[in-house]
Amino acid sequence: MLCSRTISISIKNVGCFHASRPLSFSSKTFRIANESNVVSIFDRYTKSLQRERASLANDVNLYDYLKDEIGYRLADRVLDIKRKFGLAADLGCGRGYVAKHLSRDSIDQLILCDVSKYNLEAASSTVEDDIKIKKKILDEENIEFKSNSLDLVLSNLNLHWVNDLPRAFKQILKALKEDGVFLASVFGGDTLYELRSSLQLAEQERRGGISPHISPFTEMRDIGSLLTNAGFSMLTIDTDEIVVHYPTIFELMWDLKGMAESNAAFNRSLHLHRDTQFAAAAIYQELYGKVDPETGNTTVPATFQVINMLGWKPHPSQPTPLQRGTGEVSVKDLYRLDEIIKEVNSVKKGDQDK
Repeated sequence: MLCSRTISISIKNVGCFHASRPLSFSSKTFRIANESNVVSIFDRYTKSLQRERASLANDVNLYDYLKDEIGYRLADRVLDIKRKFGLAADLGCGRGYVAKHLSRDSIDQLILCDVSKYNLEAASSTVEDDIKIKKKILDEENIEFKSNSLDLVLSNLNLHWVNDLPRAFKQILKALKEDGVFLASVFGGDTLYELRSSLQLAEQERRGGISPHISPFTEMRDIGSLLTNAGFSMLTIDTDEIVVHYPTIFELMWDLKGMAESNAAFNRSLHLHRDTQFAAAAIYQELYGKVDPETGNTTVPATFQVINMLGWKPHPSQPTPLQRGTGEVSVKDLYRLDEIIKEVNSVKKGDQDK
């Protein structure tokens, strides 16, 4: 083990949208990703190298705690759907954070997809023996499956690194069969706001300006719009907050590297000066530090906002809203809802007597 520190995790469900802290951007220009003039925010080559390096580390299992927790929650949502899926795909499977929690009762065959062959090997060893698996090297930027071939698509903490998210959602929808399900989780805009603000304040003090050290994340409202525009129906989107307590800022940054979640934006600063790091550590502890009343030790919290999304490929059998203007109760009468229900029930009973 690299270190013997203790990390405590507190988890809470969040049922409303939280406004994100402002992001900083440098004057560097972004790159164009493809012919459709999509702005390329993230360096996919750098991200693939980060994932490859993390997967080859001898202590890689030390950094699985966060993705394991979120992967377990995502797999639990699969069990909530009372259906058995014939063919499913796990995009960016990592070390099997979702796959290890899936059962034959829910899935017959699973396609493990990742940019790292080492992650694919690790993930395949965690899947139940009764589930047939297939391994596929795949970059989430270019999701290629046969049209109408998948019953379920899963993705755990990977799509927030995709440059062209609208295109990725459309590719997923195209690959799904009618009435197929898409389940995914991504980091939201409030993720690591403590680290971001501490680094900005420290760099402003030491360098007279700020540069982006934390990658930008998407917002809950944007996810809903993107899924709707892609063509998904019956959307369900919610957020969780997971707060992890670390001894200092340095353990947090080291663990982010071990998770392969380091900054990969094109306009990122490639160097963080030592004096800025120590200043950020002091600011972090002063603004957000917590004292454990039992041990007396000081820790710093790191917030991870997780956006969970569920969407269905449209099918005639799915419920649809009534046409506009067919409602029989005015909104202004909602306070009389109990009385209206009683009146409707009494009318129905009268009709049955006839």
